[in-house]
Amino acid sequence: MAKPFKVLIKQGATNIGTACRSAAHVMKTRGPSQVQFWFIALAIGIGAGVAALLFRLGIETIQSTVYGTDDITNLHSFAADLAWYQILLIPICGGLLVGIILDRFTDDGRVRSVADVIEGAALNEGRVEVRRGLASAAASLITLSTGGSSGREGPVVHLAAVLSTGVCRWIRANGITGRDLLGCAVAAAVSASFNAPIAGALFALEVVLRHFAVHAFAPIVIASAAGTVINRLAFGDVTEFVLPVQNALAFYVELPAFLILGLVCGLVSVVLMKAIFWTEDAASYLQDVTGLPRFLRPAAAGALLGLLAIWWPHIIGVGYETTSAALTGELILYEAIIFVVLKITAVAITMGGRMGGGVFSPSLMIGALTGLAFGIIATAIFPNVSGEGTLYALAGMGAVAAAVLGAPISTTLIVFELTGDWQTGLAVMVSVSLSTALASRLVDRSFFLTQLERRNVHLAAGPQAYLLATFKVSSIMRATGSPDAAPDAACWDLIRDGVYIDGNATLEQAMPIFEQSSHVFVPVVSLGGEDAPPELWGALFQVDALKAMNKALAETAAEEHS
Repeated sequence: MAKPFKVLIKQGATNIGTACRSAAHVMKTRGPSQVQFWFIALAIGIGAGVAALLFRLGIETIQSTVYGTDDITNLHSFAADLAWYQILLIPICGGLLVGIILDRFTDDGRVRSVADVIEGAALNEGRVEVRRGLASAAASLITLSTGGSSGREGPVVHLAAVLSTGVCRWIRANGITGRDLLGCAVAAAVSASFNAPIAGALFALEVVLRHFAVHAFAPIVIASAAGTVINRLAFGDVTEFVLPVQNALAFYVELPAFLILGLVCGLVSVVLMKAIFWTEDAASYLQDVTGLPRFLRPAAAGALLGLLAIWWPHIIGVGYETTSAALTGELILYEAIIFVVLKITAVAITMGGRMGGGVFSPSLMIGALTGLAFGIIATAIFPNVSGEGTLYALAGMGAVAAAVLGAPISTTLIVFELTGDWQTGLAVMVSVSLSTALASRLVDRSFFLTQLERRNVHLAAGPQAYLLATFKVSSIMRATGSPDAAPDAACWDLIRDGVYIDGNATLEQAMPIFEQSSHVFVPVVSLGGEDAPPELWGALFQVDALKAMNKALAETAAEEHS
């Protein structure tokens, strides 16, 4: 027995020595570059945090100027005393400015937001459009300052992505590095906007990068912490919402009520998302039918918002005053239900009218109102087994927001960080889980992924669905004249039979051709005019396409598990 024990000790010592030498080699060869990358992440975190802070201060400054109030946290209460024509004209003028900016600096009149950042992470090596992104940030700034009913997180996230894109171009970052830096910028922007460092980091991983790779965690946390410091230097260590009492579950028997609340919030979130998409489609149809100039579309939306705000100024802006009133139980059942309907309508008009802004803050308000209405009813029916009615507002706030964003983890945490109430986590998690599970089956996972799906960008199904779109046929084909090329005569025979593909197409268009036929290869051509014959470039072999796809899937899996 003694000999095997000595052998075991010797082998253990050898293994430890080998591990130490390997660690020393890694630190020597890769450590400096890793430390350098962390400093870049810190710099991006500071830059994105400052950008988010300036964006928020810009909204507050313009909003207080155009509405004439020093306390924008009580904006709708102040706006209620303004003349009706002021309430009407402010969003119209804002919409007109937004339309001019988007018409001048974008090719489609569309505001860039979180969905475009997700697309950039998946399909463009962590890059987004810079010129259009800056124009979108300006448009969203005006929208949120002049009565638009949306949130500031979407513009801030894209603005941070523009910053990281500039850095990526400067250092010529590859795809993995570009995505990591994009995650750093997003995390810092969210953290700086909401004083929520944990949720900011997880939002970047869960929503934008859509994986939790270990190699990305450290730099993203560093950037998120930097963004939080920027926020706290400006506003102090305070939460966005202050709850007057400590919520608590009366009994565990109350948990089924939060399961039902989760299902209700899931349906409400779907109504919100569908309303936005329906309004966007309807507005586009009316624009085509009437010939309305593109730059007037946001102004028309502003007019509708102004009309609503004359009677219900609660819809103006982010809506934190109404959200706080819901969380503190200051609204009655009738008000909570009416404000849910009005806010959904206002958000749909704002987004469908292409005025700019995000959906996170509106979803918080709608969720809090929905939860409060549910809580008022539930506590009235079962008063002996119910806790505070405002607890339902807190759970509803998280449930609707999580379903809209498709981010149950980060949304749960951001609700805790926004309110400072960590004692009711069980109720919030139960509601969030049910709402997300239901809504994700009625839309394409989330609001952002559904937006992309409507543009024929298929990210919701995972890498196996969208990676095909990243490969150009011309980059994989075997060119004419190469040793292993397909015979020209066979290619022309297939072309005459109508079997060919444009060289500028992607594998997403090519693979169905292989699936629908038994051909080993497909001719790749350059299509001329109506009378010009196609020019033969080469042939795409099915085996080459499959090899490229398998390699891309392996690289994606390696990145997500590194």
